[in-house]
Amino acid sequence: MTTLICGSLAFDNIMVFQDRFKNHILPEQIHILNVAFLVPEMRREFGGCAGNIAYNLMLLGGTPQIMATVGDDAAPYLARLDHFGLSREHVRQVPGSFTAQAFITTDLDDNQITAFHPGAMSFSHLNKVDRSKATLGIVAPDGREGMMQHARDFAAAGVPFIFDPGQGMPMFSGDELLDFIDLAEYACFNDYEAKLLCDRTGRSLEQLAGEVNALIVTRGGEGSEIYVAGQRHDIPCVEADAVVDPTGCGDAYRAGLLYGIANGMDWPTTGRLAAVMGAIKIAHRGGQNHQPGREEIAARFQRAFAYAPW
Repeated sequence: MTTLICGSLAFDNIMVFQDRFKNHILPEQIHILNVAFLVPEMRREFGGCAGNIAYNLMLLGGTPQIMATVGDDAAPYLARLDHFGLSREHVRQVPGSFTAQAFITTDLDDNQITAFHPGAMSFSHLNKVDRSKATLGIVAPDGREGMMQHARDFAAAGVPFIFDPGQGMPMFSGDELLDFIDLAEYACFNDYEAKLLCDRTGRSLEQLAGEVNALIVTRGGEGSEIYVAGQRHDIPCVEADAVVDPTGCGDAYRAGLLYGIANGMDWPTTGRLAAVMGAIKIAHRGGQNHQPGREEIAARFQRAFAYAPW
């Protein structure tokens, strides 16, 4: 089963400031702020929700296809996709633009200052779902027009999909979010996004869950909840070998959901597999640097839940 992953491909440029922002930003002078931070330590990671989800789904043995837009600087990312055998049939290069990228500066207190340039992501609506042969999909954070277009495309093509707005949720009104819910078969949010969703739509989680086949809420270290057919399945958090970097953990979780749905797993097993993927990812820096094989993933699942996932 081919899974079409609509979302972003992005570069994450991560810098570490070897001091504390509070020592250099004076509250009484914030109105004339003009500061520079020396960052001798810097790294670039391959990221973006579509890239992260596809990478994790590949590790599980799924068949992901990425639908995304990139800029003139995308050659290293495209080479990476080729290296892992990830199709770029639906990856569109937009001339005269940059690939989406985040510039993240972290201080010694783990405070962050981030600048995000959407670049080619703003042209995501140029890609059309009806040109794919997908049997399952996900609408993940992307350009506003693209997210709306791809949700409508999936629905028109009769392809079930997960609505996963992530950090893109503030772009949409309550009515627009309800439209997404109406079009989607599944919906997934973290706890903050779920609260924002309820506030904007004026509906409870239980009411919203009645509009989709399944609604999933992740709660970090407290695990996750899957609302389906009037029931709530509580999924425990899987203990990680180490807590190194949460970047991309939500994407790893969503890859587990997609794999479970595509392979007809029951919802408790699907949620547990998603939790295992998140636990594996958090022990590694960056969104795509963990490399477990299917056997290792199955062993982690067996260790956590006392039965095999496949």
